[in-house]
Amino acid sequence: MSVPDVEEAVATAFREEWGQVVATLIRVTGDWDLAEECAQDAFTQALDRWRRDGIPRRPGAWLTTTARNRALDVLRREAVGAAKLREVAVLGREGPYDPEYDGDDSGVEDDRLRLVFTCCHPALSIEARVALTLRTLAGLTTPEIARAFLVPEATMAQRLVRAKKKIRNAGIPYRVPPAHLLPERTTGVLGVVYLLFNEGYAATSGAELVRTNLCAEAIRLARVLSRLMPDEPEVLGLLALLLLHDARRGTRVDAAGELVTLEDQDRTAWDRAEADEGAALLETALRRGRPGPYQIQAAIAACHTTAPTAEDTDWADIAGLYGELERFVPSAVVRLNRAVAVGMAQHPDAGLELVAELERSGELADYHLLPATRADLLRRSGRTTEAAAAYERALELVENAAERRFLERRLAECRSA
Repeated sequence: MSVPDVEEAVATAFREEWGQVVATLIRVTGDWDLAEECAQDAFTQALDRWRRDGIPRRPGAWLTTTARNRALDVLRREAVGAAKLREVAVLGREGPYDPEYDGDDSGVEDDRLRLVFTCCHPALSIEARVALTLRTLAGLTTPEIARAFLVPEATMAQRLVRAKKKIRNAGIPYRVPPAHLLPERTTGVLGVVYLLFNEGYAATSGAELVRTNLCAEAIRLARVLSRLMPDEPEVLGLLALLLLHDARRGTRVDAAGELVTLEDQDRTAWDRAEADEGAALLETALRRGRPGPYQIQAAIAACHTTAPTAEDTDWADIAGLYGELERFVPSAVVRLNRAVAVGMAQHPDAGLELVAELERSGELADYHLLPATRADLLRRSGRTTEAAAAYERALELVENAAERRFLERRLAECRSA
């Protein structure tokens, strides 16, 4: 088999199977670092073995078995204490290895969901919970997670190390907690699923803008959560939000892989079934009378998906919803999104005033969407020379290749104007 074919197959398997392989190994070994190390080794072996023997019919099962055998070898070499010997016994039980084996009493047969709840134990900080899950479940690198959180890479690396150490030292169980403990984990779990979807919907770096497998995994986890907590409106709100965004996913890039802005997307190509399901879930959530940030964001998304054309978008309503969202999430990113909505609802200059406030605060100094937003509002107001300078600044900060090409096109338009 050709090298490019195998490399593509391994890359696909990494996107689709990494989270399951690592989650399964963490369940059977209890060692997070060992699980990641052996999973990485399995993917490395796949490059050679699949080239020689062909791509297996079930790549995920092959990778899990290979990683499990590697973990068994490591534990055998280190088996000097009773705990290690017990781990070897678990990994070395007779018979074929079954990734679907459930040694947990939670009633939820899903290693990845167990992993999310373990990462979201209240003993960990919110930032650590989300970062650890993105690393272990989604396979994001430390630099990618650092960019998603807008923190230095070294800071994120330390955060991940401390989180794993705390789980190990505190003996935090690898399971979905019983029903009466679910509420204390809800905020962290929803945050993880949301950021997982965001990384798939708009990748922080790399050649692709959209990572479909991450979007699908986030929606799958949100559906499982909605079955676990059917009366929690924010769970329904999150699922509604993801579906309303995902309905537009297929139109966010064109056939050449170039970014297409919301106002230029072909609305007839949006997934109406997904959009309708999301809108129905939002209505159900809102009827509970307990609004929250995910329900508000879903309402914002619904304003876009229900507008027949870009010109029909109710930007004034969206600006008001962002104002409500800021009460729940007082972040600079929310204020930046509100600046866009205000600029579209009133006049670009009104949005630019809010952008200027953010620039003075310095909170988003290294966030490429801050100068990109300024550039777009300047372009809309006809100030193309200033817009070009702002696009140049955005290009210094952007990491994603598709977004970079889009900003370069906008810059060229402003220069030619």
